[in-house]
Amino acid sequence: MTLQSSDRSSLRQTLKPGLADPIFDAQSVFRAALLANAYPGRAITLDRTLDAPQPLNSSTGLLCLALMDFETPVWLDQPTAASAVPNWLRFHCGLPIAAEPAVARFALTTDTANIPRLHHFHPGELQYPDRSATVIIQLPALTGGPETKWTGPGIRKSATVSLAGLPSWFWSDWDLNAEYYPLGVDVFLTSGNALIALPRTIKVEA
Repeated sequence: MTLQSSDRSSLRQTLKPGLADPIFDAQSVFRAALLANAYPGRAITLDRTLDAPQPLNSSTGLLCLALMDFETPVWLDQPTAASAVPNWLRFHCGLPIAAEPAVARFALTTDTANIPRLHHFHPGELQYPDRSATVIIQLPALTGGPETKWTGPGIRKSATVSLAGLPSWFWSDWDLNAEYYPLGVDVFLTSGNALIALPRTIKVEA
């Protein structure tokens, strides 16, 4: 779907704003995402905030605007798709909305009770494993949940992570995701104005 100039003008008046400084803000959030990937399990607080449209929190909205563009179809879960978020993302990022998780480069879920099973997302291709989906899961908190032990690249010995709100099946699905390596999805977990990266290389004991 392409927005005409008149449509864009109308949307500009009704949608929430995006990044205050699209270049430098996006660079700052991108660096934070890289840092999170370098140190999986570590909560990284963003140095920007954003009044994103509901149901997105600040870190989720910032991550979307920093990572997504016209070449990255995104799949949205039902509560997010039914909100102002699709038009907000189209306006600020120019990206297409994917109808199915399997064809999306990014997936965004804010309803933790109804996260699709991980095998529904695109795991990449043997020639291009980097074309797999990145799944952004918005949680009520990045602490206070069941303890898990993370090991792998970027973690010295192990890290204890206690994410709140993930479904009971998530970690067994994560074990299956690891069996696809070098294919498989990567995950960002967001809450408030912070995020944690969960690359496919990380093993988790739940």
